[in-house]
Amino acid sequence: MSDTPFGFGLPPEEPENGDDGKKKGGGQGGGQGPANPFGFGAAGGADNPFAAMFGSMNPNDLGAAFQQLGQMLSYEGGPVNWDMAKQIARQTVAQGTAGGSKDASVTAGERSAVEEAVRLADLWLDGVTSLPSGAGSAVAWSRAEWVEATLPVWRDLVDPVAERVGAAMGEVLPEEMQAMAGPLLGMMRSMGGAMFGTQIGQAVGVLAGEVVGSTDIGLPLTPPGKAALLPVNIEALGAGLGVPQDEVRLYLALREAAHQRLFAHVPWLRSHLFGAVEGYARGIKVDTAKLEDVVGQLDPTHPEQMQEALQQGMFQPEDSPEQKAALARLETALALVEGWVDAVVHAAAQPHLPSAGALRETLRRRRASGGPAEQTFATLIGLELRPRRLRDASRLWASLADARGTEGRDALWEHPDMLPTAADLDDPDGFVHREHLDFSELDKMLGEAAQGKGTQEPAEGDEGDARGEGDEKK
Repeated sequence: MSDTPFGFGLPPEEPENGDDGKKKGGGQGGGQGPANPFGFGAAGGADNPFAAMFGSMNPNDLGAAFQQLGQMLSYEGGPVNWDMAKQIARQTVAQGTAGGSKDASVTAGERSAVEEAVRLADLWLDGVTSLPSGAGSAVAWSRAEWVEATLPVWRDLVDPVAERVGAAMGEVLPEEMQAMAGPLLGMMRSMGGAMFGTQIGQAVGVLAGEVVGSTDIGLPLTPPGKAALLPVNIEALGAGLGVPQDEVRLYLALREAAHQRLFAHVPWLRSHLFGAVEGYARGIKVDTAKLEDVVGQLDPTHPEQMQEALQQGMFQPEDSPEQKAALARLETALALVEGWVDAVVHAAAQPHLPSAGALRETLRRRRASGGPAEQTFATLIGLELRPRRLRDASRLWASLADARGTEGRDALWEHPDMLPTAADLDDPDGFVHREHLDFSELDKMLGEAAQGKGTQEPAEGDEGDARGEGDEKK
């Protein structure tokens, strides 16, 4: 099984687990092209890819090929076959992790321990942040339950990327031929949806064996107000650390509860992050020549070869100012989220947990060595949360708390324009001691103007007095 949690394809030397792992299928994945965040690629070439694909087949052979494609071609939904993704994810979870850890139903004792850990974590966080609790409930999940609960959010993340890929499949044909190739394009869309569904399902299933909560990737994967921990994965993470299991659980509960506070009480943050993902996806450009080569090499009687062929680098981010801005916006926002959580959790845990420092470094090393968050984003959209940015963001938030107090630090989340930028992470001291505008009054004035109040004379006792106009009434 691939150790890339969100791999849209597997390295040539490492076949997939299960039935597909037994198929070597023509070796199209053996090229040496540069790595690409999407994990797709091309092989070979063909002057006429569609003739190469179907020209040598008589109608009976073609019918047999379609029949063999089976479920793959029966899909008529969106860009990703999410039914297939769910099925593959559940199967991957049932197989267990590469280390032999199996999923298990949550016991009553584990559920009670998680609820108590989140309750205590919220109590400790009250003293180090002005944001109130965001966890209306605490749940303990098995890996299978994590898959079920998070798939809707994965859909929001992946569909924009998959839609761009699906559109590229239609662009392979010249415009004058597209009207005549409706059935072929429909087949390619179905194959693309099944391909994405299979690979996303496997990736989510692998992630389910690693994540310890609902916020490991820096984005909220659950409905607001629901803190979730996975006892089986917490136990696996704590094994060999020499730290009592209850301390590990409590430290991870602090991280989960801190994320919940941020996403619950910063209403623009969720749409800001997801919008950046979608904006980045819109800037993807597709090398249609490579896509034609893939189609030209494909044997319809062996549909698994498509996955083997699409393993190098066909989808590249467009080198445009808009694309660079979208990437910078997402990367910086994620670093600020993770840095704030890191700083706040350390402040809350240090007075109470003897192992707080060791656990902090363990999780940082987990990120630096390619944990689920880094690998997921690196494969999905080419983004890596570099530990240097994470550490810089954490130091900046800690310095802000020292200089302005927790309320002054947390007030920066009131408006996206008040947050530190990537340049500020390079100069945290300059940002900490710089004066910042209060956007609350500006937002109020803009809101009133939008409602038509800005053109009216102020009523007695209203903002007219605040501007000195009230002197005329005295």
